[in-house]
Amino acid sequence: MKYAITAATGNFGQTAVNELLKLVDAKDIIVIARNQAKAQTLFPQVEVRQGSYDSVDSMTAALDRVDRVLFISSQPGGEVSRDLQHQNVVQALQNNDVEFVAYTSFPHAQTSISALAQDHRLTENAIIKAGLNHAFLRNNWYLENELGFLQNGANDQVAAYWANNQAGWALEREYAEAAVKVLVSTAPAEIYEFAGPAMTYAQLGEALQAATGNHFEVIQLSQDEYIAALEASGLNHDLATLYASFQLPIEEGSLAENTNDLPTVLGHDLLPITEAIKEVLSR
Repeated sequence: MKYAITAATGNFGQTAVNELLKLVDAKDIIVIARNQAKAQTLFPQVEVRQGSYDSVDSMTAALDRVDRVLFISSQPGGEVSRDLQHQNVVQALQNNDVEFVAYTSFPHAQTSISALAQDHRLTENAIIKAGLNHAFLRNNWYLENELGFLQNGANDQVAAYWANNQAGWALEREYAEAAVKVLVSTAPAEIYEFAGPAMTYAQLGEALQAATGNHFEVIQLSQDEYIAALEASGLNHDLATLYASFQLPIEEGSLAENTNDLPTVLGHDLLPITEAIKEVLSR
């Protein structure tokens, strides 16, 4: 059985490869990365293949004689749009008659109102249409996404936010570990809604106060006030607007999730949020 992990040089991919090394023999692992030299440096013990989502031919060659694939979604904003990149990967999976693919998707991708869900919905549909055996790993928010918020509290400064709803924050490494558990599972489910316990920014701020021992103020601003605060910190308007938009999926309720899928697949409880915060801040 040959296992492959795509986009393996990103933080998620690196963690996934290291977790997979704990579960299967290194000779059965194939790492696929755009930057082959970087991947070979990171993972000298496994086979490394060059593969670019921009090219069907590249990914078809990279997935040759692979049985099971962890397909890590790309970041938007590349020269080739993410929807086209993902279509290339799905075609390559189909070209190689891959036995099973686990794809990192977005919460409730088929019904979510979030603009971020669109590419993931298209990819899920493409995987289904291709007739591939699959699992959709619908990851909620990584706690690492809130580094600015966490660092402000750690520095005993005001921790501000604008989104007034819940997210299921958990550590990126916990999502990656769960992805690998699904990849090697003999009886995977079709859909996993992976998330930590649902909480608001106000609750995250309380956990941050407990984790740091600091007594900073946690305040909710309007979106416009939040953008103005980012501009006051030195960001230009476009960048401040972009950063503020990262909270939109929370505001619109797309990440308000109550699910035990993540700890169930992991086989253990998630790291308590205060300890998770400490881990992020210690890096």
